[in-house]
Formats: sequence, structure tokens, C-alpha cells
Amino acid sequence: MAESGSARTTAAKLADLSEKLEKAKDPGSDRAIAKRKAKGLPTPRERINMLLDPGSFVEIGALVKMPGEANNPYGDGVVTGHGTVDGRPVAVFSHDQTVFGGTVGEMFGRKVAGIMEFAARIGCPCVGINDSGGARVQDAVTSLAWYAELGRRQEPLSGMCPQVSIILGKCAGGAVYAPINTDVVVATEHAHMFVTGPEVIKSVTGEEISLDELGSARKQAEYGNIHHVAADEEAAFAWVRDYLSFLPSTCREQAPVVNPGLEPHLTDSDRELDAFMPDADNAGYDMYEILMRIFDDGTFHEVGAQVAPNVITGFSRVDGRSVGVVANQPLFMAGALDARSSDKAAHFVRLCDAFDIPLVFVVDTPGFLPGVEQEKVGVIKRGGRFIYAFVEATVPKVTVVVRKSYGGGYAVMGSKQLGADVNFAWPTARIAVMGAESAVSIIGRDQIEAAGERCEIVRRELINFYNETIATPYVAAERGYIDAVIEPSATRLEIRRALTLLRHKEIQRNPRKHHLLPI
Repeated sequence: MAESGSARTTAAKLADLSEKLEKAKDPGSDRAIAKRKAKGLPTPRERINMLLDPGSFVEIGALVKMPGEANNPYGDGVVTGHGTVDGRPVAVFSHDQTVFGGTVGEMFGRKVAGIMEFAARIGCPCVGINDSGGARVQDAVTSLAWYAELGRRQEPLSGMCPQVSIILGKCAGGAVYAPINTDVVVATEHAHMFVTGPEVIKSVTGEEISLDELGSARKQAEYGNIHHVAADEEAAFAWVRDYLSFLPSTCREQAPVVNPGLEPHLTDSDRELDAFMPDADNAGYDMYEILMRIFDDGTFHEVGAQVAPNVITGFSRVDGRSVGVVANQPLFMAGALDARSSDKAAHFVRLCDAFDIPLVFVVDTPGFLPGVEQEKVGVIKRGGRFIYAFVEATVPKVTVVVRKSYGGGYAVMGSKQLGADVNFAWPTARIAVMGAESAVSIIGRDQIEAAGERCEIVRRELINFYNETIATPYVAAERGYIDAVIEPSATRLEIRRALTLLRHKEIQRNPRKHHLLPI
């Protein structure tokens, strides 16, 4: 007599479970799986394992599937779970392109919402590995409803737990709106992101554009939508692991402390800075050479390298503790600020402030870039956001002026008047409303015109006088705008002392609902 379903043996039930779990490992159609293999792409779980510590992944919802049809695949197009990065908990989800193209359906949405709620509940970063066609067309409004639900789940996490999005493949529609609201977006060289693809654009507007022109990772980085473009998937996951090492698990904790107490005295690398700055004010140099010498062990993890290179933003460490760095790059646009660099810096400052990471500004800028094009793209409003972000930040803020600090650039790049706690300047610093050449053309015009044939000699004399008596760090130091003029070689240790002093800084916030950022 055959066994009834209720009387099956334990062994049979275990075999049934094993069969279901095996199907759930790769639930896509044979055609879709073959297509993925032909492209040489990893599975969603292989991608997760590239991110997490080996053997740490714990899957949640492997047997979830859409109700109504017995043959619906397991997983519903997404793998969710948690593991560790450097031993610290991380929640993660990874789209599965072989199941409904990785598009969002009801059970997909429930799984991702669940893992985001898990991250908020236990207090850990949430990393999304995105490779999706966006909304599931056949699910109609249900798909849209779950995209909206996921957007609502992001808000409680924002600024509380780090959120990272990794863009792989071709991500469209809601699959890009969700990532753009996370802290940072990382993509590979071959990834694409766009709201609507080339075919839809052509059918609606008649415009013809290639996939790369529309939404390649490099293009989207230029637009400010991607914070890092990696060579391949392995490099993208390595970048994210390194990024998370500089951040706390939640805003209520501190970032990991790594090798504190190293090199407490002047080193040969420090002393090299005393002869580093060129004598000519307009001579170029690489700001990275300074950054490598003034933080722990030359550590620097850059964020936003592929957009607005006139401003450098990234993480380093001081006495083993994470710091956010904002610096001008004289090799690009002479370190001038513009609309794009303002957006980049404002975002980074707010990121650091959200997770209580101190800020160090290293300044060499002639100010904001003038021009009609800058006015058209809203440099006033976007520069204003940078100013607002700096003023709003309550973390310790230390500024080092190494050369030029002119005009609006002086103000927004960590001035004491906008709220910096400790301000240093090198003897090579030039602090003024504008550079000598521009200033002399205004205040010395009459003298130069009256000099006749000697006009160039008089002009040069006025420029020298301006540089030696007005655009110096000592005028600012006399008025208390600079706390100390220091030898370049002392910079690393002075930053360390300043941040040690400021470690327990606290500021009571204004009890309003929110401020009105210039948007």
C-alpha cells in the first residue's frame, strides 16, 4: 500500500527539501542560464560571495515564488540575505537576470523590503547588486506599487545605515531610481543605467542615440549619478569592501579604528613637504602627493574620481580613525570650483556628517570658475548647496590652506567663518579676495595707466607688493581667521592633534523640522 502524503518518511521530506533548494540555486530557464553563461557572467550568489567574507552568506527567502502558478520559479528574480564584510554584518540583495529579467514583482518586492527592514532593525549596511530591467510589465501596477514600497523603505535607512548600490548589466527605470537614493553608486565599465532605453526614446521622441551615449557608466559618472566606475565586477566588489571599512555600521557607532598610534613623530615623508610647493604661484603640482603624506600610511579611498576632478573627495585615516577629505586639484582647472565639483563635494560632506566622520579640507583654489556656461547650469544654487552642506555639518572640521584660497573658494573650502574648528595655513598660502593679477588690474589701474612706458614694470611691482603684503597667511592669522601658520612638515601631526582635541565635539541642533536646502 502506498504511503499517503501525510505519512511520508523523514528521509523523503529531507530529499524533497534538498530538491527544492537545488532548484532555487539556479531557478531561471535553460535558455536564460545559457545566455548568462555565454556572456561569462556570475550568478547572483557568486556575486554576493565576491562581496562578503567567504562562507558567511546566509540566504533568506530562497523558496519564495509568485503564487498562482505552480511552475513559477523560486526566488522571483532576486537573492536576499546577510553575511559579513571584515567580520561586520552586512545585508545584501542581488538581482537574478535569468528570472523575469530581474524585474520587480510582488514577491521580489517583499524580499527586498524584508532585507532592508532587517538592516534597519539590526543596524548594518545594506548593499544592492543591481542587474534589472526595471518594472515587471506583466505585473502592471503591482510592480509599480512595490517600487514605491521600496522607496519608502530606503528613507529610514538613509543616514542611519550605509546604503551602497552596485550597477551591473543594463539597469532601467525603477532599477536606477532606487540606487540613486542610496549613499553611493558603483558600476562596472560595461554597465549601463537609464530611465528609458534607446528604443523607447526613439519611438516616443524620434531621437536616435546609442546605448553607450545614453547611459554608459562613464557617461553617468560624468552626469554625477555614479560615484565610482570599476574595471570589472571583482574590482567593484573590492572597492565596496574597502569603502565599508571606513564607515560605521550605523550612525550610532564609530567606524573601525585601524592601526592607531603609528608614526607619532616627524618622518622623512613629512619633511619632504617643506620643499614640495613650487616657488611660482601658477606652477602645477599633484595634490595626491600631499594627501599621501598627511594621513596614515598614505591611505586614500577616493569617491567620485571620474567626475569633477578639480575637487578630490575620499576617505583616509588619522591616528587610525576615519576622516573624510575634500581637496582641490591644481592639475585640473587650476583647482577652481564649479557646479559639478560643488555637487560632488556637497554630497560627500553630507555623507561624512551623517556617519560622524570628521572632515579635513586641503585648500588650493583660485575660487569659483567664471563664465556664462557656469551661470546657465546653476553654479549659484549648486555652490550654495556646498556652502549649506558645510555649515550644516556638525562633525569636527579641520582646514589646511596650502596655497591659493581666493574669493568664494576661501569661504566654502573650510573657512572658520562657515564653521571650521581648526584652520592651518602653510607659509606658501595666498588668502585674498582674488589673485594678484586680477586685483592689481582693478585697484592699480590708474597707477599703471599713468606709468606710460613703465606700465609693465609698475604692474609687476604692484603684483609683488600685493603678494608680499596682502595675499599672505599672516594677514588672516593677525585677524584670527587662521589658528596657526605651520611648517608643511608638521601638517600630519597637527591634523592628528586637532582631531584628538575635537574627538568629543558636540553641537545641539536647532529644533526645527528641516532646513531649506537650495534645490
